[in-house]
Amino acid sequence: MGGVLILFAIGVSTLLWVNLYNFYIWLVFLATFSFGLIGFIDDYKKLIKNDSRGLKAKYKIASQLVIAFVIGILLYNHPNFSTQLTLPFFKEVKPELGWLYIPFAALVIVGTSNAVNLTDGLDGLAIGPIIIAAATYLLFTYLAGHIKLANYLQISYVAWSGELTIFCGAILGAGMGFLWFNTYPAQIFMGDVGSLALGSALGTVALVIKQEIPLVIVGGIFVVETLSVIFQVGYFKLTNGKRIFHMAPLHHHFELKGWAEPKIIVRFWIISIFLALIAISTLKLR
Repeated sequence: MGGVLILFAIGVSTLLWVNLYNFYIWLVFLATFSFGLIGFIDDYKKLIKNDSRGLKAKYKIASQLVIAFVIGILLYNHPNFSTQLTLPFFKEVKPELGWLYIPFAALVIVGTSNAVNLTDGLDGLAIGPIIIAAATYLLFTYLAGHIKLANYLQISYVAWSGELTIFCGAILGAGMGFLWFNTYPAQIFMGDVGSLALGSALGTVALVIKQEIPLVIVGGIFVVETLSVIFQVGYFKLTNGKRIFHMAPLHHHFELKGWAEPKIIVRFWIISIFLALIAISTLKLR
């Protein structure tokens, strides 16, 4: 439940510095704190009520989908918001999704949220890539909210989205403060209240500034961890018990191969840094 401290730091820091009349700030707040509430209920049932299952999976996913669809609808109906999908490395390819943008937005938010949750299995493993992703999207939000820089880089200009730079900075700062106590051996753990909230926050920010696809690159560690679970479960069922990995998510596979926990964590951080640099390069390589 250490994620409560992260959310408190993000909330207070953001509210102190942003324009409180900014629509996008309240939209990311809706995503962050509603998903955080879902995670809080799950953690509460596990820790206080001694229910090892926590919140039932069907209720957990259903509530996430409802919130994500509400956010998608709010974005879709916001004046001047584009439903075009911007593809990295291609400046002229911008498919128009129309109303399909709503389920797409829901997929991004729910997918990112649960991908971060799956990655949160070792001390500092999840918060490291989150800090890196927040720093990357701090840059992206500033550029997307600056009309001259957005036009120069040929990325989507989203009026007033520059305020999200403060929000991303708050995630970055809160994450670094949390990492001080979460680094191996951890004294505090974020739990679902932190992982679900931070994942949904990153997903929503990416949607607002039209940098949804680069999130797959920046959050490559989260993507690979999620795919490892999907492939493991699918292969297990298809082959009646055979496995691709020793254990999924992927970080547990390396643990069972004998890698020390700090070795896995730091190498995943290094990969995240390289992926962030690749994502940033998409701003010019078009």
